[in-house]
Amino acid sequence: MIDDQSMESSQPELDATSEVASESGTPAAEAAEATATEAPEDAAAAAGDEDEKAFDPAVDMPMFRSGMHWCVLRVASNKEKSVKDTLQKKVQIEGLDQSVGRIMVPTEKTRTLKGGKTRITEVMLYPGYIFVEMTLEKDNRIPQDVFFLIKETTGVGDFVGSPGRPTPLSPDEVEKMLFDSRMPEEDPTVKLEFAKGDNVTIKEGPFENYDGTVDDVMPEKGLVRVLVTIFGRQAPVELEYWQIAKADE
Repeated sequence: MIDDQSMESSQPELDATSEVASESGTPAAEAAEATATEAPEDAAAAAGDEDEKAFDPAVDMPMFRSGMHWCVLRVASNKEKSVKDTLQKKVQIEGLDQSVGRIMVPTEKTRTLKGGKTRITEVMLYPGYIFVEMTLEKDNRIPQDVFFLIKETTGVGDFVGSPGRPTPLSPDEVEKMLFDSRMPEEDPTVKLEFAKGDNVTIKEGPFENYDGTVDDVMPEKGLVRVLVTIFGRQAPVELEYWQIAKADE
């Protein structure tokens, strides 16, 4: 038990400490204030760095998980994402997380330039299909509760394989599918389907219907330099990619 005498003897020390802390003009106090001010900013910056690297189930999880197989499910065209979202919600509601894992819809984000305007589109790499990570019975049959949950979802067809018995993807097929399922870049480059030496025909512009040869490709600008023969001499012409087509098309 602390007696009154010991409490009195400690009181001056506490007062002295209090006085030092109240002298905000001292170097020590200023340093303390600076530290207190900077700490939340550092924490916020660290949190921002964490947010920048979003969790990606195609990259941050193992290719195969114990007891799970990857199967291919046919779905209505242009309904891939809506079917995926619906299935994920139903799996959570029914508590079937242990039977149905990831559901993937591989897409590719592309940036197009036309008339100086940028447009970003997301294209399905496997239209009409989604990929489901799920458990199967010993004879490769779908567990009954999972089977009815999936079959009663609007827009769903059959699994690839025999009726009621999906054919699991091979390791090579899974590796490619997950590679294609990675989160697309926020600012993709323009995808050009031309290479140096390609024979092309100009579809629009002052040189419409002229034939030429690709001399250079500039995806960052969305431009293609084409060598066109004008008055018997070759001249380089810079065109937007949509203004040309491969000569054999």
